[in-house]
Amino acid sequence: MNNQTNILVTGGAGFLGFHLCKKLLNNNYNVICVDNFYSSDRDNIKDLLNYNNFIFIEEDICNFKTEIKIDQIYNLACPASPVHYQSDPVKTIKTNVMGAIKVLELAKKNNAKILQASTSEVYGDPKINPQNEQYWGNVNPIGIRSCYDEGKRCAETLFFDYHRQFNINIKICRIFNTYGPRMHQNDGRVVSNFIMQALKNEPITIYGNGKQTRSFCYVDDLIKGLIDVMNTGNKFLGPINIGNSHEISIIDLATKIITITKSNSKIKFLKALSDDPIQRRPELSLAKKTINWSCLIYLADGLEKTSSYFKTKYFS
Repeated sequence: MNNQTNILVTGGAGFLGFHLCKKLLNNNYNVICVDNFYSSDRDNIKDLLNYNNFIFIEEDICNFKTEIKIDQIYNLACPASPVHYQSDPVKTIKTNVMGAIKVLELAKKNNAKILQASTSEVYGDPKINPQNEQYWGNVNPIGIRSCYDEGKRCAETLFFDYHRQFNINIKICRIFNTYGPRMHQNDGRVVSNFIMQALKNEPITIYGNGKQTRSFCYVDDLIKGLIDVMNTGNKFLGPINIGNSHEISIIDLATKIITITKSNSKIKFLKALSDDPIQRRPELSLAKKTINWSCLIYLADGLEKTSSYFKTKYFS
């Protein structure tokens, strides 16, 4: 390690974590990555180990300790897809709550700036559209998604309480649907699901009538947003929405992916999922004001890049 800024990234072997680590490494920061591979990919770490300013520690964030001086912390540790976070819901909420306490204590010890990767899921099944940061949400506290939704909400509470009680320098980003290369093929998220089904010429499975909407942000845009928020002045805490305001229905997304992949797949409708939000679109005026936020990658271009990655990795 050199004498430059030391940045801890929890969950750094995951989809977002890999891209964040790589961007920080390319910007010549020292990166300490912690991951237990619960829902991430060891191949991501293999690529990052080529950097001499990178340290990897295989550990559950709830048990993590280090004596390395830390200047900044990005807390991304938590499975983000329903398949993973619902498979062990107790572990999910422990990661959100106990993991947040661990990294906040580390920030306190090191006087480090810390960013929480929160989520649009804190808004639940929203009654307003688009969702702004003042909206308190509409979350089922006892549903099958609650371990993630309420876990992230509790993590936000902990971050603000640590700030108020111990003057910790916090940032909270509410991340909306993100996609791109390095997504896990079996993570259950709609973009990876549809692309894999399309590349196999299998039916594209849509839960419900397909009229539910999402707003998809390409991973490179999202990572730039996280770094820009981390670099805001100490007075800015968040929460701040980071995502794409372009809304698309799930059936239109499926059609677009079929076209991009030149697939013979047909659309198949299945029973709607429990607590699945009808709409999800960020209100982004705060992001535009604070970090001059804009998405540079159009959905069609991002889907092309993502499908090309999946095709090369799994079908060549």
